[in-house]
Amino acid sequence: MLKKILLGLAVVVVAVAVVFMVFKRTGRSDNSFKLVKVERGTVVDKALAIGRIEPDNEIAIKSKISGLVKTIFVEIGDFVKVGDPLIEVKPDPTPLEYAEAKRTVELAAVAYDNAKRELGRARDLQQKGHISEQDFERARQASDEADLRLKLSEEKLSLIESGKTGVADRAIESILRSPISGTVLARHVNEGDPVVPLTTYQQGTELLTLASMERLLFKGTVDEIDVGKLREGMPVEIKIGALPSAQVKGTLYKISPKARKEDNTILFDVEIHLTAADSIIALRAGYSANAEIVINKKDSVLVLPERLVTFRNDSAFVEIPGEKGEAKQLPVKTGLSDGLKVEILAGIDEGKEVIERPPKEIK
Repeated sequence: MLKKILLGLAVVVVAVAVVFMVFKRTGRSDNSFKLVKVERGTVVDKALAIGRIEPDNEIAIKSKISGLVKTIFVEIGDFVKVGDPLIEVKPDPTPLEYAEAKRTVELAAVAYDNAKRELGRARDLQQKGHISEQDFERARQASDEADLRLKLSEEKLSLIESGKTGVADRAIESILRSPISGTVLARHVNEGDPVVPLTTYQQGTELLTLASMERLLFKGTVDEIDVGKLREGMPVEIKIGALPSAQVKGTLYKISPKARKEDNTILFDVEIHLTAADSIIALRAGYSANAEIVINKKDSVLVLPERLVTFRNDSAFVEIPGEKGEAKQLPVKTGLSDGLKVEILAGIDEGKEVIERPPKEIK
């Protein structure tokens, strides 16, 4: 009899152990869940643009005179005003170019002297009545033309020799001056480097890059999925990778009418004007950034975490606790979503509790 009692106790212990192990393995009973209240909150639908911060107006400084870089008056990061000297270019003509310019001046001087003497003889003859007024005017015109050719050849020689000359009331020099007030963003040459001039046939050597840092903008791309929701004037929140705590706001200014393909993805270029930034931060050209374009925003609406809503066909459901503690489904109507929270339009009231199922264990 004692053996039978001990055997029965052993069976009970084993049964309890098995139930305990099964419960431990499943982690929870069927009714083990927590409840989340329907509350009021804000839902913001955003489109993401990826790009960087750039100046609104960036200028490349080039020379119209060939030669060598003689002096650089500025460094990267310097602020310059309109008319400040930037770079002096020293002319570096070839021996043939210099010889031709020198001889051209001499020939023009000889031609001018001859024309001047001819004009003097014509004036004497015209006063004596031996030539007509028309012949005298031709002689005076030839003298004036010879004078202009001499001045032109002298100006060319002066430019070749020193890079400086004067034409009428305008002084021409080889010192390049700033056309705008702004910051030196880049320097592309060093002293002694050769300079190719800017002409109608060639781009010329880029010497410096200037930009006004007071007007910055965001240039980036938006996926084709989101571009149909965008329109100019939408508010934007910009997050800068190098300044994670910075608060920068802007306004969507331009949406490209034509897409471009990049890495098998269709993208549209966008431009965003910066309207406000923390006064303590210094924005720099080239910062990589993400722009969150606010498509729609609703404040003080009923919201739930979107993970608690089950979507089936065209309907949405949530689970609520029944009278006996069991879970039952309740149809609801949803509205705006930001991917994490979803607006609840109808089907459940504020303060009601919704079941949140525990995540399934990965076996």
